[in-house]
This record gives sequence, structure tokens and C-alpha cells, in this order.
Amino acid sequence: MKLGFMIFTAMSVLAAQGAAAANVTVSDAWARATMPGQPVSAAYMQIKSDTDAKLVGASSSVVPQVEVHEMKMEGDVMIMREVKALDLPKGKTVTLEPGGFHIMLMNLKQPIAAGEVIPLTLVIESGGKKQMVDVKAEARARHGGAMQHSNH
Repeated sequence: MKLGFMIFTAMSVLAAQGAAAANVTVSDAWARATMPGQPVSAAYMQIKSDTDAKLVGASSSVVPQVEVHEMKMEGDVMIMREVKALDLPKGKTVTLEPGGFHIMLMNLKQPIAAGEVIPLTLVIESGGKKQMVDVKAEARARHGGAMQHSNH
């Protein structure tokens, strides 16, 4: 009986460890400031997880529509599309940056000013469970030309 209890206890501990949420860290989160009348912006950051996980969504209390997007070259054309999941391999830093993966901030009701903080909630999935990670992205002043998101 004692051995059976010890095996049950060990199995319970292992099961609980497998069900634990991923430890996700986010650094250098920022959003692009916008011009008056500009309906879209983007947020960028670095994400690292201590276990294999996926970024499966994002939201914000101040932005009506938030999506995870990818920009990439197909032939000689730069395309942008929504992605349903972005892999976060265990121990690897995944960078969301201009010209690559990013978080689209869409249908803005007012401009985003440099210095403003945009609250974001990332939806991370690992081991079949979802968890929310709160992020504060500070808006940075625009440099160069206007963002091109003509298909939105």
C-alpha cells in the first residue's frame, strides 16, 4: 500500500508539472505612434518561453481589433497576412519586428501619440492550455515614411 501511494503521489506531481503554465517573458515592447486619421498601427516585442508554446492571439482594452500578422516576401512582392499561431520554441527569443511578425492594432478611434502606453494581452498556448500575458507597449515616434497596410 505504501509503494502504491508513493507511485500515485509521484504521478500526481508529474501531471501537475505538465499542466503548469509556460513562464513567458516579454521585453522591449513598443508600438508605432500614428498620424491623425491613420486607422492602423503595429506593436513589436521580444517573447521568450521556458517551454514550447504558441502565441495564438492578442487583444487590447484601447484598440478595437488586434491581430497577429506576418510580413514576408513572396517572389518580388511584400505581403502581409494574419497568422493564427506563432511558434515560441522553448528557450528561444522570438522577435516581433517591422517587416516580420508583428501585432496589428486596427480600427483605431484616435491617434496613438509618442509616449502613450498601449496595454496588450497576449494569448499564449502551451500543453493544451491558454494563459494571458499582460504587456505594456510604449508608443515610439515615427521615423521615415507612412506604414503601408493598403489591404486593411
